[in-house]
Amino acid sequence: MTPNTPRNTDELYRALAANDERPYGRTRTLTAEELVDVAERFEEPAPLVDALFELQEAYTYGSEPRKSPVVFARLLNLFDEQPDVFDERRRHTLFWRFKWVANALLVLPEVPLTGVRQWLTEMRDRYEKAGLDLQPYYGQAYQLAAHTGEGADLAYELWASRTRSRLSDCEACEICEQARYHLAAGDDGRALEVWEPVLKGKASCQEEPARSVSYALLPLVRSGHTDRARELHLSGYRICRRNPSMAGEVGRHLEFCALTGNESRGLELLAENRNLFAEVDSPLDLLQFLTGVEVLLRRVEALGHGGLPAAGYAGRSWTVAELRAEVGERADELAARFDARNGTPAHTDRRRARLDRAPLVDALELTLRTRGLDEVAPAAAPAAPAPAALPDTPAELVLRARELDQQGHPEAREYWARLRALVAAGDYTHPDDPAVGPLARLRADLLGDEADRANERDAFAEATALYEEAAGLYEDAGEPGAATEARASALLTAAENAASGTGGAEGAEGDGEDGEDGGPGAKAAALTAAHASMVRLHEEASGLAPYQEARLLRLRATALGMRLQASGSGEHVEPVLAETELLHAFATRHDLPTQISGALMLRATTHALAGDLPAAVAVLDGHVGRLREHGPAWHLPRTLALRGRMRLGLGDVEEARESLAEALRLTADWPGDQSGTARIHADLAEVVLRLGRPDEALRHLTRSAELEMREGRRFDAYCTYSGAAGLCLDLGRFEDCIALLDSLLAEPDIAAGEVDDRLVAQLRLTRARALYAGEDLKAATEEFLALAAESAGWDDDPGSHVMIAAETAVALAESGEADRAREAVDQALAAHALAPRYERISGCLRELARLRVQQQGEDGLPGALDLLADAGRVADEARAAGFEAQDRPLDTALAYEYGRVHAHAGAYEESLAALERAAALAGEPAAEGDEVEEWAECVRLAAAVEGIYLERTDAALARLGAAVTRLTALGRAEDAEPLTSLAARLRDEE
Repeated sequence: MTPNTPRNTDELYRALAANDERPYGRTRTLTAEELVDVAERFEEPAPLVDALFELQEAYTYGSEPRKSPVVFARLLNLFDEQPDVFDERRRHTLFWRFKWVANALLVLPEVPLTGVRQWLTEMRDRYEKAGLDLQPYYGQAYQLAAHTGEGADLAYELWASRTRSRLSDCEACEICEQARYHLAAGDDGRALEVWEPVLKGKASCQEEPARSVSYALLPLVRSGHTDRARELHLSGYRICRRNPSMAGEVGRHLEFCALTGNESRGLELLAENRNLFAEVDSPLDLLQFLTGVEVLLRRVEALGHGGLPAAGYAGRSWTVAELRAEVGERADELAARFDARNGTPAHTDRRRARLDRAPLVDALELTLRTRGLDEVAPAAAPAAPAPAALPDTPAELVLRARELDQQGHPEAREYWARLRALVAAGDYTHPDDPAVGPLARLRADLLGDEADRANERDAFAEATALYEEAAGLYEDAGEPGAATEARASALLTAAENAASGTGGAEGAEGDGEDGEDGGPGAKAAALTAAHASMVRLHEEASGLAPYQEARLLRLRATALGMRLQASGSGEHVEPVLAETELLHAFATRHDLPTQISGALMLRATTHALAGDLPAAVAVLDGHVGRLREHGPAWHLPRTLALRGRMRLGLGDVEEARESLAEALRLTADWPGDQSGTARIHADLAEVVLRLGRPDEALRHLTRSAELEMREGRRFDAYCTYSGAAGLCLDLGRFEDCIALLDSLLAEPDIAAGEVDDRLVAQLRLTRARALYAGEDLKAATEEFLALAAESAGWDDDPGSHVMIAAETAVALAESGEADRAREAVDQALAAHALAPRYERISGCLRELARLRVQQQGEDGLPGALDLLADAGRVADEARAAGFEAQDRPLDTALAYEYGRVHAHAGAYEESLAALERAAALAGEPAAEGDEVEEWAECVRLAAAVEGIYLERTDAALARLGAAVTRLTALGRAEDAEPLTSLAARLRDEE
């Protein structure tokens, strides 16, 4: 006997209650088995009966149908031997679970059909002997007929025509069976009509509405209700995912994805449910799951992606094609076993019908993260374009690549990629052509292109090394001008790396102050030194072509521009403009359009950094006109995008939108990573949000994030997606928010703990808030508790722990766990002492007080007053610290809450006094200001307490009349409406 083993029946019942709170699965089942062993040691038979009930439930909902009938046989024997042990509750449970056994026998093909029918006969005989209505028996007889495909119409009429009884399946389950009958008959409309109460949430149970939703998805799409199908898919899938007892439902969601153009989401959901391949013990559920999996995999394979990886049986890696073959073989065998048992081809025919279904729509956007199969393929090196689109010979490729590179043309990337693939091949022969030069020069060109890519993703140390290696090869190849340019580029990236304080690790950002690693002073100093070295390098250089000299000048100006950005110092403005003018004059003299454009962009950004946005916009307006006339055309998207950002800074929102929208249209003509498409989408999101178009903003944000993912900037992508999830939550699109975050949290690098833990915590916190707002209180509380436990160890950020612990406390209180809520808020208060969050902690304490009396009535008043006393101390601290709340003043909100709490507890005189104090604290109403709303609400609740509960109607009406007169005189008629409405109600009740 272990220390936790129950030693008496009281402890046993506490253990049974605790086990009942666990999710279904092996842990709950094993515990239930142990508790049965414990119950057998006691002399009392009742605890054993209850333990066996718990064990049968664990087997039933834990998808172990073979064991459920065995446990029930023990219960039935106990009932026959000691019927007095079975009080009304236990007797009802026993007869209810005859249906569970019937279902368990039905899903096991090894149980002969005669055995299933014998059990139904046993059920009927037992019900008749006990004087129970037979409607539940006829319901089971219909399910057997529907399962075998024989006599279903008659069996349905015998069942559906009977009145429901106490032992009938729950209303939601019966509705599902009735709707499935019409669905099997091909009547989608009738099926959906029957399903409506369940789909709307008016009828539910342990398995519903998730079960009904999974069946209703395809008929909804066939009937044109695609938005409804999308909504139900998101909410329904979340309930059944990873649940072995709902494997069939998961399979139908996978099928839905496959038939609506969401194959990539289907593969994602398959990966999330990989456990079902091993954990589903019900052959029928497994057959339904595997058939749904096969529908998905066949569709992916038909689209030409059979080689994609797919999550399948453990122990090996699978491609889509391999897993499809394996799943198909196993599912065929299962269907054949059922048909052999039943003597009908029903299961093979139904399976074939599912596999033969054609897609219902080309593409139904199910989630905010819609991706094609090409986008979920494993990351690989950028594919080189088809050789037919490029010059035929290596010599022509090299010469054209260099020509495009000198122009700064984005298509140069394609040529370098093709050349990189050719050089890497074992049979590459370098052209013997003086115009091409030696292989060392080409290798240097390729290293320079790699360095540019590394620089774009902020991999500064990598870029520096590549530039320096390229410089050495250029020297060897007799190209001193190119070597000089490469060394100058290395100087700039080295300065960025040193100033970032990464110490060689890519992507991190320092947080030091001036003079420390990563601080603005250190960054400015590093860039100053880099610029001085570039100038010396330029002065000592020889053999520079005009385009190379222009690039040197641009690097010099860029270094000073970055210094200005880092320091924000006005004394750094003129040096940037001076260098920019040198670049502009040189590029104009030598007719270098790309560098002229670069100079004008630097000039505009310098004006913007100096705080002169009108000057920046004027430069960009002229520059856009020049680009339209003279080019280079590929600079237009970035220039228009920058002008859009500047216009937004000036408050010209509509003009900003026009510039950004045009920039986005033009990016289609050029490679996305060259045109800054992801940034343009992000900027457009901000603009259209200001224009009051949040749904459009959401689309831009998610597109921006997915582009960042494709470009390998995963951290940036997660940040952008975090913003999108937050906006989704603000819009009340809770299921969209949860689905998006579930998808992100399943990403391999997040699952492996390779992503910044605070960013992941933010994603999880938003998900918890969405679950809470969507009224999935249990799941929300679990996530809040996990986050609170983690954030308790954030010694460097106690303020975040205040926020998380406070939200956890409210979720616990909503769940009725007042004591645990008190513990959580005490943790929040302890962290608040280290990093004050006055408004957050005060709001939490007030909400806990309200919930306590709302749930417990007068008995909850002492605990509620303790919480409000804590809130009073927080308000005192805030006042002493000079803190001003952004929302309601803390003292006013606290007095109002005292009023509400006392009202809930029935202490109406105390409530009225507190509300009058709150109105006084809110101050005299004025024509302007939000304080009027606060004052009017205090008056309204005070009048309600006075007139309704204290029955002093005349005094309440006088209070309301004076307030309405005052508000009307101030022109605040809208604020007076609730008071007028209450006054009318009080008069009606007199």
